[in-house]
Amino acid sequence: MNVWTRRAVIGTAAVSLALSVAACGKAGDGGKAAGGDGKTIGLLLPENKTTRYETFDRPLMEAKIHELCSDCKVKYNNAAQETETQKKQFDALITQGVKVIILDSVDYKATKSWVNQAAKKGVKVVAYDRLAEGDISAYVSYDNEKIGRLQGQALVKALGSDAKDSNVVMINGSPTDPNAPLFKKGAHTVLDKQVKKIAYEQDIPDWSSDEANKKMSAAIDSLGKDGFQGVYAANDGEAGGVITALKQQGVKVPVGGQDSELAGLQRVLKGDQAFTIYKQIKPQADATAEIAVKLLKGEKIGSLAPTKVDSLSGDVKGIPAKLFDAQVVTKDNVADTIIKDKVYKASQICTADVKAACEAAGIK
Repeated sequence: MNVWTRRAVIGTAAVSLALSVAACGKAGDGGKAAGGDGKTIGLLLPENKTTRYETFDRPLMEAKIHELCSDCKVKYNNAAQETETQKKQFDALITQGVKVIILDSVDYKATKSWVNQAAKKGVKVVAYDRLAEGDISAYVSYDNEKIGRLQGQALVKALGSDAKDSNVVMINGSPTDPNAPLFKKGAHTVLDKQVKKIAYEQDIPDWSSDEANKKMSAAIDSLGKDGFQGVYAANDGEAGGVITALKQQGVKVPVGGQDSELAGLQRVLKGDQAFTIYKQIKPQADATAEIAVKLLKGEKIGSLAPTKVDSLSGDVKGIPAKLFDAQVVTKDNVADTIIKDKVYKASQICTADVKAACEAAGIK
């Protein structure tokens, strides 16, 4: 992860980034300023710890943009969870004349001034996956509060008839991700009514699996090995850290997750993780690419973004949005969801240590 702590380093890196991107533009556009030809879309993703961004989101969006606009260019950067890095990347795109930017923010609150300045210059910003603050032109994501409810319902189901007498630990997402409080809110609407109590709860900066591991260990120390009966983990990365902590203490309770990461799916099949949440990334990525291309061409996007949402601060009202649904995945429906939709092949999931579990689930 890049950590820039001195102004000189930041300045040098920003200049280097601008020069390198400009050089790339010159190589392919006959010497025109990169992005200044109205054929360039910026794509800024927040981090690379979660496998989905580099494995799915980026290649899917790039492919769809090129399918819709064969002579369009995509200028991509990943912020590696650093807000200041993402700001430099965003500013560099503006300097290069890019008129449409797909932004999945590291810190949604920090984007307000960047996005507002961009809007004043006629730059359209599409908030992807996370609802950024500022004058954005469109938003494509999921019904994230509903996802939280799905997680809560799945955990209650995993607890079974003991749910009403169960204490639950909640390991939530990153405070800088606007989706995290929505997941948490949705989960609470279910768990607060259907389990005995939330015995321990922590937000996890940067969605860190290591930090989730530490907080789970602290929860075990605080509550005792028998002091809780289930764990809500906001995503699969955190679930992995939680499950490692539980195994180290010899504790076996239902743990949920989200994102249907490969490692998470393998844990689900082996019985280490009770469930994950499957969010179809391709429709989300395709819709975002289509919206970005239409904005680049000055076309209307109403049919692609039929819903209206307000920014979390309430400063921006009626943002055109497209929100997708998700579903719970357990060992019983991995074949009918993940494999059927070709997210992963059976051969990718069913490695040597998962082969027996795959066979038991009818996956070959």
